[in-house]
Amino acid sequence: MTTRVAAVDCGTNSIRLLVADIDPSTGELKDLDRRMRIVRLGQGVDRTGRLAPEALERTFAACREYAAVIREHGVPAERISFVATSASRDAENREDFVRGVRDILGVEPEVITGDQEAAFSFTGATRELGPEHGLEPPYLVVDIGGGSTEFVLGTEQVRAARSVDVGCVRMTERHLVHDGVLADPPPDDRIAAMTADIDAALDEAARTVPLEQARTLVGLAGSVTTVAALALELPAYDSSVIHHSRVSLAKVREITARLLAATRAERAAQPVIHEGRVDVIAAGALVLLRIMERTGAQEVVVSEHDILDGIGFHAAGTV
Repeated sequence: MTTRVAAVDCGTNSIRLLVADIDPSTGELKDLDRRMRIVRLGQGVDRTGRLAPEALERTFAACREYAAVIREHGVPAERISFVATSASRDAENREDFVRGVRDILGVEPEVITGDQEAAFSFTGATRELGPEHGLEPPYLVVDIGGGSTEFVLGTEQVRAARSVDVGCVRMTERHLVHDGVLADPPPDDRIAAMTADIDAALDEAARTVPLEQARTLVGLAGSVTTVAALALELPAYDSSVIHHSRVSLAKVREITARLLAATRAERAAQPVIHEGRVDVIAAGALVLLRIMERTGAQEVVVSEHDILDGIGFHAAGTV
């Protein structure tokens, strides 16, 4: 017998919904509805320490849409799990966010720790990986978000995890925006500063997670899936083709260089780059590239199943 759940993942850049039926005995997850809205909740948080009013309103508008979808599918309140990550952890006024979500969805958002975020990501990304995929454990799952990146090493269970404050939005705002204007394209000195920031975060992650022990690198979230879509030269974004695709280090290096050298208009002309990622995808690609170079991974296995699926299993009580 399946359990119907609703999972919401509210990150720094996007808010996503999954409504699914889960079989607790097998762990099989069947999508009923999966959608994403770019709301940029983390707008300015790195600089101000607060969630901007307009960012909150964009997020609440998406929550109202998701509430209608959840009601339509008849998900009971006790099977709704709303998880908030980096931006809401960092904000002084996060209670405004918590209160708004509670009023709209009728559930208390869980503002989870980086370690919890890592565990959900690992579960979502690896639950379906097996010998038939030809992938060797231990897996290193990297979830490149807007404000933070999670590193999780494990096989069936998590061995080590660490969340560090480096993500596509945070790096863009910190290094590629000056006086509110996006560098178009960024000069070499800003790219070098961003690279140094990413490398320092990798040093921090490596103090907890033995990155060199990984046999398979699994990449999650929009920066990674967008790089995969570009590598596959898709005419339009197609998650079924992207899921479990493999992108070589050489191809990630090529795409990153191309994105960093492109103007905003040139990036926006790429149909597989979501309009909400046009400003931040170059930074996200650079994070992925530096991870691969640091770990020695010659390819990244791209997963469309990630923290959202892990939250779904959590809502079903199977993890």
